[in-house]
Amino acid sequence: MPYNETLHAIALTRLGGFNFRDVLAIYRAFGSAEAVYEHRNDIADTVPECTPRLAKALKDWDEPLKRAEKEMAFMEKHGIRALAAADNDYPQRLKECVDAPLMLYYKGSANLNARRIVSVIGTRHCTAYGQDLIRKLVTRLKELCPEALVVSGLAYGVDINAHRCALDCGLDTIGVLAHGLDTVYPAGHRNTAKEMLTKGGLLTEFMSETNADKVNFVRRNRIVAGVADATILVESAQKGGGLITTSIARSYNRDVFAFPGPVGANWSEGCNCLIRDNGAQLITCADDVVKAMGWEDDAILSTAKAAGIERQLFPELDSDEQRVVEVLKGCNDLQTNIISVKANMPINKVSAVLFKLEMKGVVKPYAGGVIHLIS
Repeated sequence: MPYNETLHAIALTRLGGFNFRDVLAIYRAFGSAEAVYEHRNDIADTVPECTPRLAKALKDWDEPLKRAEKEMAFMEKHGIRALAAADNDYPQRLKECVDAPLMLYYKGSANLNARRIVSVIGTRHCTAYGQDLIRKLVTRLKELCPEALVVSGLAYGVDINAHRCALDCGLDTIGVLAHGLDTVYPAGHRNTAKEMLTKGGLLTEFMSETNADKVNFVRRNRIVAGVADATILVESAQKGGGLITTSIARSYNRDVFAFPGPVGANWSEGCNCLIRDNGAQLITCADDVVKAMGWEDDAILSTAKAAGIERQLFPELDSDEQRVVEVLKGCNDLQTNIISVKANMPINKVSAVLFKLEMKGVVKPYAGGVIHLIS
């Protein structure tokens, strides 16, 4: 993203405050942050639903631009990437959410648009039972979906156990932070966070010098839920951040799973109640998640990739495969959700078709969730 566009996008987040939906709507209406700046005095003419208070705030860019310049200097010094909602590398799953952050700050090596992404969440008081569940879940997930990405919040308990188990078994893992990238909270997780930079990464919507205030953890939860295909609750009391995250995930129409625990056990009560109330599917292992999500063939694809997929000269395509190919012939390098719309095909079916096309050497996934038709 060009320097000036990044600068104005960062400044726009400062002006918008907590108006996530409105700021994102304005950004999308104008097509860029620079365009918002150019029309700062007549925002309401283009976006009539913009509130008078926000329209007034969007007129004064002096301080936000100065702060954005400072942030960009910090990012350059520390190798941090700024991802605006229009960027291809921005998490495409999150982009579908109505309250997605306009800007994200990212440092790491993982693909934020990996084929499979799961968020593993739960209590900060993770028991030995919970730790064992996490270890078995992540280890088996590596076997079944070798390229899966594990997301959590780098907090005590379930979060840090999920990150460390992912690192131990060779899965990339992303920590979503409730503060800027100039610090790590809690400090005791700094070494794990450092290791994650080369085997995953750290992601946040917050600029440097932002404290880990309580409200920021609630805001952080929507990113944890939004970047993933599925959210897995390991342990939770009857009230807790994990239940907030699962509620957000359901509002995004994402799959939610939970491990049951002993009846009456404090740190399993939230999971048991969620399952009872049909807020989550009951699981006992990673196999349950993979089956429910339709990911059974991932290990086969991974093996084929390792051996080198040979492109078939004249591959035989069924009607659905041909329909997707025709879409890509008309406009190559599209994201899965766009292919779904153009092909008039449910996104889960498109994903299955793309899997078969990749196995035949017809298409190839690129960064940012883009699908390329090999000519």
